[in-house]
Amino acid sequence: MMNLPYDEGDDWEESVLDVGGLAPPEPMVRVLDALDRIGPRQRLCVLIDREPHPLYGILEKNGYAHHTTVRDDYRFEVRIWEPLRAGRPGQAEAQR
Repeated sequence: MMNLPYDEGDDWEESVLDVGGLAPPEPMVRVLDALDRIGPRQRLCVLIDREPHPLYGILEKNGYAHHTTVRDDYRFEVRIWEPLRAGRPGQAEAQR
């Protein structure tokens, strides 16, 4: 699942949040808390045991881009970032 093209460039600072094995709603709570701390050119990589469909709507509503892949161990890797719009970081923040 992807809502914007994924930039694999190495100029992103990425943090990893493993919420595997946690019972709902704890994964969502932890992801939303972590998103409050990311800024321009930062990306959050969430590792989770199931595809987080409810999260996608929240991300899109709040102006975040995301890209999900399924790993060989059948866990989902969801990368989340604030898109840069017209070269001006912080646009998604202004929309929230």
